[in-house]
Amino acid sequence: MAVTATTPIARPETVPSRTGAAAVTTALVLLVAALAVVDITQGTAAVGPAEVLKALTGRADTADASVVIASRLPRMTAGLLVGAALGMAGLALQAVSRNVLASPDTLAVNAGSYLALGVAAVTGVSLPVLASSGVAFAGGLAAAAVVLGLSGLGSGTVRLVLAGTALALGLTAVTEGLLLLFPQETEGLYRWNQGNIGQNGFDGVLQMLPVAAVGLIGLLLIARRVDALALGDDAARGLGVPVRATRVTAVVLATLLSSAAVTLAGPIGFVGLCAPALVRPLARWARGVLRLRTGVPLAGLVGAALVLGADVLLRAFVDADTAVAVPTGVVTSLVGAVFLIVMAARLRDTAGAAAPDKLRIRSHAVFVTTLIVLAAAVAGVTVAAVLLGDSKLLLGDVVNWAQGRAGRTVTFVLDTRMPRVFAALLAGAALALAGTLVQAVTRNPLAEPAVLGVSGGGALGAVILVTTVPVVGGWSVAGAAFAGSAVTAVVVFGLAARGGYQQNRLVLVGIGTATATTALISLLIVLTDPFNANKALTWLSGSTYGRNMPDVLPLAIVLAVGITLAGVRHRELDLVSLDEDTPRLLGLDLARGRLGFLVLSVLLSATAVAAAGTIGFVGLVAPHAARALVGRRHTRVLPVALLLGAVLVCTADLLGRTVIAPAQLGAGLMTAVIGTPYFLYVLMRGRR
Repeated sequence: MAVTATTPIARPETVPSRTGAAAVTTALVLLVAALAVVDITQGTAAVGPAEVLKALTGRADTADASVVIASRLPRMTAGLLVGAALGMAGLALQAVSRNVLASPDTLAVNAGSYLALGVAAVTGVSLPVLASSGVAFAGGLAAAAVVLGLSGLGSGTVRLVLAGTALALGLTAVTEGLLLLFPQETEGLYRWNQGNIGQNGFDGVLQMLPVAAVGLIGLLLIARRVDALALGDDAARGLGVPVRATRVTAVVLATLLSSAAVTLAGPIGFVGLCAPALVRPLARWARGVLRLRTGVPLAGLVGAALVLGADVLLRAFVDADTAVAVPTGVVTSLVGAVFLIVMAARLRDTAGAAAPDKLRIRSHAVFVTTLIVLAAAVAGVTVAAVLLGDSKLLLGDVVNWAQGRAGRTVTFVLDTRMPRVFAALLAGAALALAGTLVQAVTRNPLAEPAVLGVSGGGALGAVILVTTVPVVGGWSVAGAAFAGSAVTAVVVFGLAARGGYQQNRLVLVGIGTATATTALISLLIVLTDPFNANKALTWLSGSTYGRNMPDVLPLAIVLAVGITLAGVRHRELDLVSLDEDTPRLLGLDLARGRLGFLVLSVLLSATAVAAAGTIGFVGLVAPHAARALVGRRHTRVLPVALLLGAVLVCTADLLGRTVIAPAQLGAGLMTAVIGTPYFLYVLMRGRR
């Protein structure tokens, strides 16, 4: 069993009159119209309501008319079209999957479109708007097909969302790698990915309007069939509804709407999630809201109100010059992340917090052999990482450097390379240990620092300090990262603690928190240094570039403390990972022990982020692989997981800076590409 997130069906006796439906529709139309009027009057130019009115009536001077006609009206209409398209797409996806958490964001549709457009940009081919929409549509549809194929439709669970979010992380990592490798070809794509409704004329709006119209008309034509799916597959088939064809058609049309919005303004986050959720309560007053034919237009109106409202509020509370720099998508992502956290905390999760793996018993010989092999692997990858790079060295060069007899060139190379190697090794081990502790305490096979937002919180704290205080030391960055991780951990574990860290609730709250931290980091970079997207990309990609020994020292100390504490209390970890009752029967203070392990995991994650940036999935892969190799006893799992994490991150860092040298890719991008399939595998194995 898992989280139940089905869309409710109104009872016939409580359905209001048609007068209520007309009143609700009228109210939404008036709200959208009012927001549109206010949006037109806002901007950096000194063109107020009076000048706007003159421009619309043809009585304004040329400069004022140009501002209104070429900039403000296109921006307002783009907001209307984008919000409406995303709202309608979200409602269609939720209806066809019977999942209130389904949307273009959580099903990786936007991430697929982003990757497709990134690949197209790398080729150097300049595409017109319609062709770009086609590329975005193909990428989004392919991503949606993968997610739906892995998780299935109509299950009514959040596994659909978890699979989509994991795939989105992997696709976004690949796209960010393209942005770092081809900065000239993909110039402006990172900023576009934040989502901005600003337009230069009506060309884009006019070309996307027919695309959105096709999606809307298509959804209205299949509305009755989609409504029948709410009765269940068997009942729908009994009514003559082609279930599979209806679902595929609905997903294609929703992707078409989403691709139109993405092409016009970039990914505007979470409108497709929030708009349908705000429509459902309107069933008290509007007849047939829960039917697709009535709900789709209302969701479109609510989506338009959300996008325009975010734009209006941003310009109302922030000065005009700053508001122009802040992407609309960042604001909606923050709102949507909070919404996702609230929804996840309220959902009923019956999955429990099962042990991560079945009990496995491995012989001592297997354990010793595994340790020897992994120790050799660590030694080998360390030597390779020291010798290889944009400048290749020999072992003799390293010996001379250690003795202080190396030349200037070799000294410079090793002085910059050795801290990177140590940072990668220690960060990998720290993240693996943190993941082992979190999975044991929560008994959740999907828990790990990056997925739970703890790493994102650490990155946010570090970026805040780095951007506001340019000259800071490693200890200061580590402290800021720990503060950020601590705040996010309190939010995530506090909200998920109700009911004993239920699997799906914990991960969903973490995903929402991670989304919020990513949006805040993007906002911070845009506001402090809007022309330096590489700063954000380099940090978020988990790069060890530019690290020195003082940066690594805090991580080394925390890791040594963590290993010592975890080793001493390994039996307590074994008991905590079993169930809720066994530790209490043996006299253990479960709450206190759980809190101690969680604090230690947060400290490990924060110092790893401070030393090597955001690196995801290591805390998921290393503990799982360790348990598969040597069983579930933590006296064996801990050393094996530490070695696996060190090998994984060091190898990823080595590949990132050697395969395409002199260009480099962050270790976090490489581990995301590896970890995403593994996350999906674990998720699907749990489903089976």
